[in-house]
Amino acid sequence: MSASPYTVPGVDDGDRVQPLESPLAFARRRFDGRFQIDAFGGDAQLMDLAGLVLAFGVRVEVEHAERIPRIGGALIVANRGLGILEPAALGVGVRLAVGRRLRIIGASDAPVLGDVLRKIGAVGYRADDVAALLRAGHLAAAPLASTWLRSGAGAPPRELLAAILGYPVVPAAVLPGGPGPLPIRPWRVIVGPVVETVTDAVPGDTLAAAELAER
Repeated sequence: MSASPYTVPGVDDGDRVQPLESPLAFARRRFDGRFQIDAFGGDAQLMDLAGLVLAFGVRVEVEHAERIPRIGGALIVANRGLGILEPAALGVGVRLAVGRRLRIIGASDAPVLGDVLRKIGAVGYRADDVAALLRAGHLAAAPLASTWLRSGAGAPPRELLAAILGYPVVPAAVLPGGPGPLPIRPWRVIVGPVVETVTDAVPGDTLAAAELAER
């Protein structure tokens, strides 16, 4: 597979999926506390473990995977569905296609549930947090609207687009499939052409965000 033309030289490749350690080494590291939580609440070890489990249970085919950035901050904007399956399929597809962890935007603010979701890669639906996430070089996915919990396309997330001007936006369609071990059709992730947002507009420019939403 050819390299993506949307890579960003000089950006730390901190989202790269790492091979899991042996169960014993993994348990020792967890028991000893020798693991890191990033500034957004993500636990790299748990993200990789969750991704491996999901990849076993959800079969995904990715079309036009070369459009997904291999490195650097970018925002994937996708259609909504049941609220769990679509972002799970998208995360598995990104993992298989480019070997990166995908940060899912829209984590709950509930004390326990929110903490768990953040540890396995989710982040809140707040424009400032998403902008900081992309500045740190992460790849994130947002639904078309403020929640994944409705079916259909919805409206482009203008408040997020205003905050991430200057970073690539990748449209994607997630089409339903079935569980991995069963002989039924896989989920499909169709990646659209990358929309570049490198403009003279400053982050937060609502007019530029509206123009980007139309594109």
